[in-house]
Amino acid sequence: MNKLLRNPLWIILFIAPALALFTVVLFIPICEAIYYSFTDYKTLYEKHFIGFDNYVKLFTNDAKMKIALKNSIFFMVFSCVTQLIFGLILAAILTNINKGRNLFKNIYYLPCVLSSAALGLMWMFVFNPKLGINKILESWGILEDCADGPGWLFDTSGFIILPIIVISFVALWQYVGQSMMLYMAQISGISNDIYEAAAIDGCTKRQAFFKITLPLIRPMVATAMSLNAIGSLKFFDLVYNMIPDKYLGGKAYVLATHLYDQAFKFSKLGYGSAIGVVLLIMCLVITVFINKVVKVENYNM
Repeated sequence: MNKLLRNPLWIILFIAPALALFTVVLFIPICEAIYYSFTDYKTLYEKHFIGFDNYVKLFTNDAKMKIALKNSIFFMVFSCVTQLIFGLILAAILTNINKGRNLFKNIYYLPCVLSSAALGLMWMFVFNPKLGINKILESWGILEDCADGPGWLFDTSGFIILPIIVISFVALWQYVGQSMMLYMAQISGISNDIYEAAAIDGCTKRQAFFKITLPLIRPMVATAMSLNAIGSLKFFDLVYNMIPDKYLGGKAYVLATHLYDQAFKFSKLGYGSAIGVVLLIMCLVITVFINKVVKVENYNM
């Protein structure tokens, strides 16, 4: 087998299917999007090369792009911080319990595999001003009339509007299970001998978590944060389904919804491609930044 793997022809043969799939599904569409971003490309019209005009317009004359950038950056920071904290807490708790561990793992991970579109519709009813939470607050006597309660998905006041904050918490609820599972997988790979040796030396569980567990799962922290950052930057489903943007005047835009509207609603495929390229660059920069900030060292476990 080793002799076979040293043959360059067999190596190429093994990686060819994955390489072909990557080229067709990712590389070629990315190259086409970059090319289209430099053109005035509209549906049913010929493409015209216009250089950097789309990018100049994007950052100078597009007010909704500024809103989308602000909201997307808020999503990214909120998701990275909260999913890191709550994912680690859940992973640490579930790793140290025996009874019911699999049940709670399934409960926390279940929202990750459900349709975001369906969940968006469900939470839209939950946060409806005349139903859901406001109705519960009215029944408890906190509100006199549920319609007078917070406009969870309609209030546009503040630097970060309330609908964006609400959806951030819904996204945390949906995807914290993914971070939890990643951290649990890494924690389960740590040898019990390390913890037993630390306990003999008088190390408490709290000290063991901060001095042993956290340093050893640092590679997974970098991976999870990168996935959270990329996922939050290209966030679309919940925003599009939960927020009635036609009532908010574009104040709930994120980069993905702005791209969708420009490319498919207004048929400005060149301009939408420019937004997509900006989104791609942001994902690459953030991933490199996280990998530089979260220093990863190799330990033998």
